[in-house]
Amino acid sequence: MTCIDVRAIDQTAIRGQNAIICGSLELSTTRWVVTMLLPGSEKMSRFNVSASDGGEELLRLLGRLRAKVEQQSGSLPGVVMIQEAGLDGFWVHRLLEAHGIESHVVDAGSVPVPRKRRRGKTDMIDGEALLRTLLAWRRGEPRVCSMVVPPSVEEEENRRLVRERETLVSERTQHGNRIKGLLKSQGITGYDPLRAKRRERLERLKTGQGQPLPERLKSQILRELDRLEVVMEQIAQIEADRDALLNALAATPNHPVAGLLRLRSLGHAFTSVLWFEGLYRPFANRRQLASLAGLAPTPWISGKIDREQGISKAGNRRLRTTMIELAWLWLRYQPGSALSCWFRDRVGDKRGRVRRLAIVALARKLLIALWRFATQGIIPEGAVLKAA
Repeated sequence: MTCIDVRAIDQTAIRGQNAIICGSLELSTTRWVVTMLLPGSEKMSRFNVSASDGGEELLRLLGRLRAKVEQQSGSLPGVVMIQEAGLDGFWVHRLLEAHGIESHVVDAGSVPVPRKRRRGKTDMIDGEALLRTLLAWRRGEPRVCSMVVPPSVEEEENRRLVRERETLVSERTQHGNRIKGLLKSQGITGYDPLRAKRRERLERLKTGQGQPLPERLKSQILRELDRLEVVMEQIAQIEADRDALLNALAATPNHPVAGLLRLRSLGHAFTSVLWFEGLYRPFANRRQLASLAGLAPTPWISGKIDREQGISKAGNRRLRTTMIELAWLWLRYQPGSALSCWFRDRVGDKRGRVRRLAIVALARKLLIALWRFATQGIIPEGAVLKAA
């Protein structure tokens, strides 16, 4: 990616921003650094806001600055703010918009920075870079940054079902592996703690020397089983809530979720990730959609070099992983579709790297096909719907 020295931005363009107040936010757990540029000024002003009362104090600060500019110019200016997407989520963005302030959230990885071996990094420097990026973006400079599309409160709530389930499934795997590791140290293999009657089977286990399990080891495994069963109950509850939500959406007339659930190879698990993590929002073109999932190609063309570096992997990890898993299932349950035929014609009997690269390409094509199906009703060529 070409890096731009943000300090070299033409100051005449900054002076041209005479109708609005532009500002940036650098958020942390203790304080917020607010960098502001007032209309007609070339000097950036910096303010510190306590994080404990950040929202109210920030609004008061913006109110004072607007009143100051109004007193000088005779007209009330608008305010445009920018912040990086991070752990603070979107509540500050929603707070600003609720008070009539234009707010933008930028992907932190897309903000240009110097390519020095050791570059200075402070809240002051980052705030100035964010503000200059906002000014360049408002001037219409192409590819200066990538703005995030903040989800609504309802969309963010629905997404929690997918993300919490992912966390719990990871915890379930950890508890299962820990139990298997403890038994392996005693020469015991083949015990699956996720299967039914796990406690009854534990009682019948013998060590590699034919002895019963030591008491303390057995007590430790039983406590692990207690935690494992709690996690399994929570996963079952979340999946029930997820299925109920999807069924309610599918019952809505002309809702895209109903069509997705009708396609063979798509169940509630895949549809929930596909919809809540990606297709819930509009896209201008297929490249935007592929970029969201991190499946867009990344070229390297410079001088005599002309090659592909592979997919960017810069988008939504959950959506990308789910689409690759769905691509394998698509080959199994939709063998007569045009996409499956394309994969077989391209790969044939090859294995290894060629097959792995092709399945990623299939995942991108499948994501675009499902997007068209959800938005335009175009069924993927050769795809089969589930029986009614």
